[in-house]
Amino acid sequence: MTPLQLTGQEQTHLVEFAPNRLLHQQVIADFSALQQAAKKQGFTLHIASAFRSFERQLQIWNNKYSGVTAILDKNEEPIDINKNSEIEKLYKLLHWSALPSASRHHWGTDIDVYDPTLLPKNQPLQLIKSEYLANGYFSALTEWLSENIQDFGFYQPYQYDQGGVAQEPWHISYFPLADKFQEQLDLDLISNTLLSHSILGKSLILQELPTIYKEYICNISPR
Repeated sequence: MTPLQLTGQEQTHLVEFAPNRLLHQQVIADFSALQQAAKKQGFTLHIASAFRSFERQLQIWNNKYSGVTAILDKNEEPIDINKNSEIEKLYKLLHWSALPSASRHHWGTDIDVYDPTLLPKNQPLQLIKSEYLANGYFSALTEWLSENIQDFGFYQPYQYDQGGVAQEPWHISYFPLADKFQEQLDLDLISNTLLSHSILGKSLILQELPTIYKEYICNISPR
């Protein structure tokens, strides 16, 4: 994987799996098999998000940092950014949104999944815990995924809240590739990428980057 691929700035490792859904070419076969296994159990496994480019992640980041899009607290409630210090805002943003250049979605190995047949009528998908955990309309899917995805090469890097990134039951990762890419993504690559782009909070991010790298990039749930 090249540095540009690792940081979401190049897409030569990807293929279109579904309309506007790009995956790493080596993920296709096993994800298709996972979909078929889910179908046999009555689930329609769809992709909410797969590859996400650096520019798209940067847009998400800047919109949240500037207040255009809400930042949620750990209870999935919007925070008032004017009542938080810059460093508080930074870490609350990181709880739900990956730093551009450090998102696992850059690799084409990580997928947010859902079942549209379980989504209530006229209810938009939100990708929040209350949809996927106990009493949520995707709770049966969550349970099935937790018990079966390892057979197809996947796991849930954010299965638990370990004090960094929020618990994300919808996020699955193809570990035969993702584990290797995680090792390749180092502090220097992230820092150099951010230095050459207009990201809000840049000075503070660079100051805090060693902590961010340890707690929000490398701090994932064990398989």
